[in-house]
Amino acid sequence: MKPATRLERAQTLAALASARAAGQSERQAAAAIGCPRSTLRDWSQSALALGDAPAALAAFIATEAGVHWLHRLVLAIQFVITLRAGGGVRLVSEVLELSGLSAFVGSSYGSQQALNAALEQALVDIAAEQRQALATGMLPRQISVCEDETFHPAICLVALEPVSNFILLEQYAEDRTAATWTQALAAACAGLPVTVVQGTSDEATALRRHIERDHQAHHSPDLFHLQHEVAKATGLSLARAVREADAEVAGSEAALQAEREAEQAYHQQRHGPGRPPAFAQRIQAALQRWARASCERDQAQARQQEAKTLIRALGEAYHPFDLEHAEAQLPERLAERLSAIWQRLEALADAADLPARARAHLAKAQRLNTALLATIAFFFASVQQRVETLNLAPGIEAAVLEQLIPAIYLERVATRCSGAEQRQHLKELSAQRLAPLRASDHPIQALEASQRMEIEQVASDCADLFQRSSSTVEGRNGQLSLFHHGCHRLSSRKLAALLTAVHNFYIRRADQTTAAERFFGQAPPSLFEQLLERVPLPPRPRRRRPRAPKVSYLAPMAA
Repeated sequence: MKPATRLERAQTLAALASARAAGQSERQAAAAIGCPRSTLRDWSQSALALGDAPAALAAFIATEAGVHWLHRLVLAIQFVITLRAGGGVRLVSEVLELSGLSAFVGSSYGSQQALNAALEQALVDIAAEQRQALATGMLPRQISVCEDETFHPAICLVALEPVSNFILLEQYAEDRTAATWTQALAAACAGLPVTVVQGTSDEATALRRHIERDHQAHHSPDLFHLQHEVAKATGLSLARAVREADAEVAGSEAALQAEREAEQAYHQQRHGPGRPPAFAQRIQAALQRWARASCERDQAQARQQEAKTLIRALGEAYHPFDLEHAEAQLPERLAERLSAIWQRLEALADAADLPARARAHLAKAQRLNTALLATIAFFFASVQQRVETLNLAPGIEAAVLEQLIPAIYLERVATRCSGAEQRQHLKELSAQRLAPLRASDHPIQALEASQRMEIEQVASDCADLFQRSSSTVEGRNGQLSLFHHGCHRLSSRKLAALLTAVHNFYIRRADQTTAAERFFGQAPPSLFEQLLERVPLPPRPRRRRPRAPKVSYLAPMAA
């Protein structure tokens, strides 16, 4: 016969208390409940014999509501410590001991480890079930993916949908070839009504081939890696030049001060006949050396600052819409802006006399110029195609292309700006573009509400189509590395439960939406509530044996 669970015990004891309150004897109540009197007595006594635990708390834990409360509390401790904070099971045991909950649940490593394994497996199962259920009602979508590998130390393939931040793929692999990537992403997207139209990543050959050849999609270069190459080309060399210039200025200042002190010391002493040293010429020469060193230092600092400005300029220029006027920035216009930046970088390299290795990094970054322009062309072609499918009147179509999509895009960019002034400027510019569309006399207001919602959804998808960075997956890889550093090893089950399932179905943004809700378009049930239904409480604590007294090594033997 299967042993009664803690909840069944609580329900049985509640039924016993109700029967006794109704005037039945213990024998009659046991017969009516269908449970031996000895078992009922044992359960009643064990519910109160809990050592130092408060009697009121012990009585509450013995009730059905108390069992549910204890279950939620213990599972919450396990969930937060082992899955959210990356701690170990021993920390859970320590919390149970210090809080006094060890009087009600087993706090040993073995019991809590079993609970943790059940929790992880339940997370994996729930995530798989929810993914399948949500995919059934999901509308077909064209998506972009951000991809990269991380190592801890095995190869881990990571792919996210950047708009929703939903993790599509996070698994270990034997290698990172294009075939492995394609097979893994195909398995991750199986059953989902999605089509990959764009991939954003670094310039790894396998990633490019996997996107362009196997998925027939557009590969968008990662702006961060481009800027990083420029930073590698200029950062160290220019910083070294500034340090050397600072040292030269300090040396020339010391030499100038030494000449002046020598002149003062000479005049403070009496001297015989003879021509005095040419202190004026020495001081003038030292002063000229200091002036040259100061000028060279100022030039070195100016070149360093210009390099930083040009790196930022690359990011400011690489947008489909001009951030100053919200006008479409076609490839021809972007080519002019980028060409001006590359010319300034080349002039900077000549002025700073950068070494060959630094110029190689600069050339590597400049080779991505064609890919940047191709991504802008892909964006506008895709946007035009998507808007045309709406079959709008020419005036409304022009308003969507020239006002609505730029306004939404600027709003997206504003949320990612770190500077308050730039953020406010972009929000105001976005509002200016939207204001005419919201006027009651605009033709778009004459459309049905459902049609306006469809237009807004298509425009939002178009604004989200431009993905210039894989920073979301880079940040994810950093988080994976930190978890691996703390846990020393991440099994496939722990990776799927501890990170992927929690990230997709539990973590919420400021708008209280999960990644799964943003990706599938519908909210899944509460992850933690589903865990409560599946993961049982750990067993009751065992009776602790008294510790054996320590015998002295030199104690005399008994006679």
